[in-house]
Amino acid sequence: MSAPSYELVTLRGGAHSIRSTAHGETMHIGTDPCTEAMELHVGQQRLAERVAACSESPPFVVWDIGLGPAANAITAITAIKELNGVGMVAKSVEIHSYEIDTSVLEFSLLHAAALKYLAGWEATVGELLVSGVARPAPGMTWHLHRGDFSRSRPEAPSPSAIFFDPYSPARNAEMWSLETFRMIRDAVADPDAPHCTMTNYTRSTSVRVTMLLAGWFVGTGVPTGEKEETTIAANRPGLLEKPLDGAWLSRVRSSTNSSPLRGRNYERGPISPEDYARLITHPQFS
Repeated sequence: MSAPSYELVTLRGGAHSIRSTAHGETMHIGTDPCTEAMELHVGQQRLAERVAACSESPPFVVWDIGLGPAANAITAITAIKELNGVGMVAKSVEIHSYEIDTSVLEFSLLHAAALKYLAGWEATVGELLVSGVARPAPGMTWHLHRGDFSRSRPEAPSPSAIFFDPYSPARNAEMWSLETFRMIRDAVADPDAPHCTMTNYTRSTSVRVTMLLAGWFVGTGVPTGEKEETTIAANRPGLLEKPLDGAWLSRVRSSTNSSPLRGRNYERGPISPEDYARLITHPQFS
């Protein structure tokens, strides 16, 4: 019998999270899963307020890239329901979660009492795993898309919000590649596409360079857990409160880890003159 791929770990403060023994990474390190989800994704993107402000049609669409143990999606659903009151959702909302391997979510369900945030969600998550769609509230649908996100264009409407939460570039380079970020950017590139923000936990110079070269506008994100800052991207510059500026750009040339990520291999190094020439022409720095 093979060894389990996941184990429960206790964080500072007593909350529990999950460690992937295969990847050697602990999820939501430094804080409990729902606190990180609220700080990094739901709160920073003002998700509930944006849902409340949107029109009845088309629906407000969230892409949850890297479903994992579902803390991000559940925190988002809860926040939207609480803002609208009495468990109702006044506006149409679609959450599209993408995951190549749902075994971590299945493991989480077995430990719902210890993880706490899953308590009471067992039936909804079970329905999602079995049928690929669940309805956690009137007007809200939660879709599960199985497979390698980096290898196919997402089958979902253009998003207004993206939670980007795969394993780290060192363990999952293809998800952080220039090709993947371009594919996501293409989904919100049309002038008629929704105003879209994308949040993630890294502050890596190489990842930020990759996002910029893929066509995103990129800024400094909020702190969470042990991270002093994270990263937020958008399809329009006015959506960023703290865009990366010329001072950051000048540091890229001296960084030893500023080369954009390409393909499926994690290769670190300084940015090439050709890539830097493309980077400085980005409208964000004009």
